Amino acid sequence: MFNSMMRVRPFFAALLVLWLGMFVTEPRAQGAASVASFPTKPLRFVVPYPPGGPLDVMARVLAEKVKASVGQPVVVENKPGAGGNIGADLIAKAQPDGYALVMGAVATHAINPWLFASIPYDSVKDFAPVVLVASVPNVLLVNLDFAQKNNIQTVQDLVAYARKNPGQLNYGSGGSGSAGHLAGALLSARAKVEMVHIPYQGAAPAQLALLSGQSALMFDNLAAAANLIREKKVKALAVTTKARSGLLPELPTMQDAGIEPFDIGTWFGVFTTAGTPAAIVEKLHTAYMAALAEPEVKERLKAMGSEAAALSVAQFSAFVATERAKYQELVKLSGAINQ
Repeated sequence: MFNSMMRVRPFFAALLVLWLGMFVTEPRAQGAASVASFPTKPLRFVVPYPPGGPLDVMARVLAEKVKASVGQPVVVENKPGAGGNIGADLIAKAQPDGYALVMGAVATHAINPWLFASIPYDSVKDFAPVVLVASVPNVLLVNLDFAQKNNIQTVQDLVAYARKNPGQLNYGSGGSGSAGHLAGALLSARAKVEMVHIPYQGAAPAQLALLSGQSALMFDNLAAAANLIREKKVKALAVTTKARSGLLPELPTMQDAGIEPFDIGTWFGVFTTAGTPAAIVEKLHTAYMAALAEPEVKERLKAMGSEAAALSVAQFSAFVATERAKYQELVKLSGAINQ
């Protein structure tokens, strides 16, 4: 009987190994199949800001192009609130399968981590960068009547006025900790001038304040300010990025004007949830890069003053990390109070 048991045990052991192997290899096979067939259902594309802005418009244009590329609908949802944190958090906590995407921005991924006392996500650990969509310069705008009355033609003229009139120069922005606020704080620090910051509830009210003369200057997104500049409703002095804008190449950079280092821009790009398989992230990257290469999309980006930046997934990831570190310093410099 002992010999019989010895003969049976190897049989059951082999059976057990075979049974366990089914559980190990089957999920792997299913996983490989799901990656290869991705996507098999609609994609959710969250815009963490209200409808109608440049970021929202671009998201909807891209959604149509990507739909044609991947063969599945790309459903755009606006989930505004808390400076973009609410919409970003939805994707941070989604299933890591590539079906949930967010149009993240410099605010959600580089500024807000330092501006808010706490946010519900980690802008690095909770996301997988997919593609950089656009990088748009900000532009220094001056109220037209103020510029004419005080002969403000250049950044140097503005700095000279500020030094002669400390604390008398008001600049508006879309809110405390916004890119416009940070740019104004950086100008104050680099040029060693004293200016008064007036935060508004968004860039549109800040623009109206500038046009009416309630504020003397503001740093605005070039895409939003381009029409005001063309119509000569404001005086544009410089762009805030290292390179000049292709949209208005005659405008110098802040660094050209001797205010350096100075490099602040508005950017936005597509992210999915951390843990999404790399092969799926690459599929999404390829689909969005193809959409960005479409003539219609390129024209829209050009009209926004966007500088083309064909970054790989790894390069975009490194870019976000660099931006996050840069804005940690700028938020501290601005004195913006964490909300």
